Amino acid sequence: MIDNKTIWITGASSGLGEAMAVMLGNDTNRLILSARRTEELERVKTSCQNPDNVMVLPMDMAEKTGMEGLTKRVMDRFGVPDIVILNAGISNRSYIKDTNYDVFERVMEVNFFGNVALSKAILPHFIRSKSGKFVVISSLSGKFASPGRGAYSASKHAIHGYFDTLRMEHTKDNISVMLVCPGFVQTNVTRNSLTGKGVPQGKLDKTTKNGMQSDEAASRIIDGIKRGKQEIAFGGREKMGLLIKRFFPSMLNKIVLMSEREWKLENTTEKK
Repeated sequence: MIDNKTIWITGASSGLGEAMAVMLGNDTNRLILSARRTEELERVKTSCQNPDNVMVLPMDMAEKTGMEGLTKRVMDRFGVPDIVILNAGISNRSYIKDTNYDVFERVMEVNFFGNVALSKAILPHFIRSKSGKFVVISSLSGKFASPGRGAYSASKHAIHGYFDTLRMEHTKDNISVMLVCPGFVQTNVTRNSLTGKGVPQGKLDKTTKNGMQSDEAASRIIDGIKRGKQEIAFGGREKMGLLIKRFFPSMLNKIVLMSEREWKLENTTEKK
């Protein structure tokens, strides 16, 4: 069990973030739930065992300049968080040749620079208290790539470089980092994925529909937190890509290209 902790969860309005919030929202934990949709956050709050110990804090990960102010509001209510779960993110579904440059910027703003800004706002408090844990929801796409997800994969690779460095620099301050690399999970991430023109594609990928349920994924993440893991990965057969990438990188490239029907996109060239 994870008890008597202050836990800040971003992207908490649905999917994996909601599942973690419900599981961690017991009688003793204090939760801060963040996302852009206030009504959905309030709904998740009512699903927790002790809503009185839950703070709803709307935020947009792309608004980097507001992170220190949001952190101060958390500190004023609950003090220094024990665990910060950086779950908010956005994906893309378009080939690089069909993707506008501003889509790359948007995905990097949310997935990378937003997490950098929030972690930088929290880090001084972790250092002073000589404790704190970042749980960073990355992806198997942060370990190896596949077609049609260039912006998303790039942002997740960047996340690994940043938080691996932060972990090494602040182990002496008793600050830990756990990177989480899920495969396909049944959430709205692909429904909200940006097309090459920057609009949500509005539908779920087949691989996402057939992916792991969000409750099971949340349980694996919470188990990793309890065990003090530095990195965890899970998923279906897509997880095999980790081993293939490590030992036979050229083979992974061939396997991915051979499985075209699983990643091939429809209508990738859009009219303006």
